Amino acid sequence: MIDRRTFSKVLGIGTGAAAVSLSGFQTDAGAVEARGVRNAGGARVPVVPTVAPGTHTSFGRVKQVRAGVLDVGYAEEGPRHGPVVICLHGWPYDIHSYVDVAPLLAAQGYRVIVPFLRGHGSTTFLSPRTVRNAQQSAVALDIVALMDALKIDKALLAGFDWGSRTADIIAALWPERVKGLVSVSGYLVTNVEAQQKPLAPKAEYTWWYQYYFATERGRLAMEDKTDRHDLCRLVWDTVSPTWDFDDAVFERTAAAFENPDYAAIVIHNYRWRLGLADGERRYDRYEKVLATRPVIDVPTITLDPERDPFTAPGDGASYRDRFTGRYAHRTLVGIGHNLPQEAPTAFAQAVVDVDHL
Repeated sequence: MIDRRTFSKVLGIGTGAAAVSLSGFQTDAGAVEARGVRNAGGARVPVVPTVAPGTHTSFGRVKQVRAGVLDVGYAEEGPRHGPVVICLHGWPYDIHSYVDVAPLLAAQGYRVIVPFLRGHGSTTFLSPRTVRNAQQSAVALDIVALMDALKIDKALLAGFDWGSRTADIIAALWPERVKGLVSVSGYLVTNVEAQQKPLAPKAEYTWWYQYYFATERGRLAMEDKTDRHDLCRLVWDTVSPTWDFDDAVFERTAAAFENPDYAAIVIHNYRWRLGLADGERRYDRYEKVLATRPVIDVPTITLDPERDPFTAPGDGASYRDRFTGRYAHRTLVGIGHNLPQEAPTAFAQAVVDVDHL
């Protein structure tokens, strides 16, 4: 029998050779020369060397900085004065989603910042009185505050899952802070009112944990160390069906789930999306703008992971009108939800390409 792990080996995927689609053209993600990538002025864009996923297993020392309402933990690689890339993780993941991407970009001369989002890893709240709020604009403002604390005026933003949503929001509301955007799964800004409408049954099935978290049972499961661990591992297995990772890879990330606010942040995020939990009034002005689905005008590359059950059909057509600046779209065949960790070379190349778009 071919299981999830041997299946990837049989097909030859998940090893840094993910196929991509550029305007319908299929090629090898490592064979960037075949794309003839050049910028608007005709100069050739640097080619990121191919690495196998899992080549790196850790970052150096995690740094801490006070930013906004948080003490933010973050990894940093690359030259101190290089152009900045901020890589944003999703749920249930952490900074290790970029453990191979960061050194690839650092080798290209970028200063790479990879923060733990609120409630993850070593990122903690400065005050016990701060509401453990995970609505979308609050998370986005965390990253703006981080940029301010590190004296970063402008950066390339790249993310997936919660990270894509966060990067999209910053690009939409504060475009002057964003040099370029790499957004996995495209435009992920949440419209709470639209979330009240049912999806197709198959799509609803994919979101099972969102509805589980709306219950008291779900909250208790996230607060229990064993249940939380096993639930998050199940999500990894189901949304990345061809990713050949081992137990050690998951456990490195699972350590970030031990943050004392992790359960509260995760539960609030998913309940808020469904309109089942209130946000804070101080974020109302941002949410009102986001409810209009504002366009993003900064240079953008969107990436769709083909084996991610959340990837919408249509090769990016459902969100194409939300990006009005210079733009490219790619679909990575055989890749699941945790795209940067499953296909680090393709993700890093997208960052370099959007910097030259």
